[in-house]
Amino acid sequence: MKPVIGITMGDASGIGPEIIVKALQSAQVYEQCKPVVIGDYKILERARNIVQADVKIHKISQLSEALFQHGTIDCVDLDLLLEDLPFGQVSSEAGNAAFQFIKKAVELAQAKEIHAICTAPLNKEALHKGGHLYPGHTEILAELTGTEDYSMLLSSPNLKVIHLTTHVGLIKAIEMINPERTYTVIKLAHETLTRAGKIRPSIAVCGINPHAGENGLFGNGEEEEKLIPGIEKAKAEGINVTGPYPADTLFFRAVRGDFDIVVACYHDQGHGPIKVLGLEEGVNITVGLKGGIIRTSVDHGTAFDIAGKNIADERSMLAAIRDAIELAPKDLQ
Repeated sequence: MKPVIGITMGDASGIGPEIIVKALQSAQVYEQCKPVVIGDYKILERARNIVQADVKIHKISQLSEALFQHGTIDCVDLDLLLEDLPFGQVSSEAGNAAFQFIKKAVELAQAKEIHAICTAPLNKEALHKGGHLYPGHTEILAELTGTEDYSMLLSSPNLKVIHLTTHVGLIKAIEMINPERTYTVIKLAHETLTRAGKIRPSIAVCGINPHAGENGLFGNGEEEEKLIPGIEKAKAEGINVTGPYPADTLFFRAVRGDFDIVVACYHDQGHGPIKVLGLEEGVNITVGLKGGIIRTSVDHGTAFDIAGKNIADERSMLAAIRDAIELAPKDLQ
């Protein structure tokens, strides 16, 4: 069976609607999944006209009405926005709507009507103006699903990286790493890839210090204190994990195919290699959400400056849909 992928429209004043319509012109997408947009019919119809797409927008109120046919874009219409919503402007209406699209997607995922969520970008200022005081998608999804232990996973065609810490300074990041967090993220990586159909995924943990500490030569024993106990605990449960490895060679080995996923210790350690491989192919994924919900996202913002001009690039959206298909839990399909 093809997984049903729920695509949320994001901030309607940005490029989200355009890149969704552009991406869903692809016959290959429909060969691999059943996509459905969760958003606003009027805005999606406007985007169709802007990009001059040879498709029809099919307004539905529930998924049983979806056609899932190439040439027709099914849209669960929440009808929250005016057709003449200005492009490139922060508005409370668009911010609230972006939140409601996510909320509806979570409800559909919890009801097992969709198998993964793929998000177009939202604008944080607009989100706050709309009365929803979250830093972004991840925190919204965590609260709506009642999840405490989750992680950011970045994906490109030849590399997957999951993070122990993300948006904190380097000193704070090292302070935050502990054996339990190391174990938890290793387990999240294992469970995510296993549910996606990967048999005994190979997980490699990156060291904190140069040369992974080189037996105490660099650092203050962080690998031995913070990483190795978590690795050993996961190994004892039968998880195929090794490390810690030096960062300067590990990512090369992972891209070569030696490992299925790398556990990075902090933001730049994981983000740098992914972005060197190509911004247009990078996908941001939230894993560990309760119910096995997978969320993928484009790796760019709302691009207010080019919204409505038919120049937005849909490749990151196509990559996000691709990863949603790949990681959608097979036991739900």
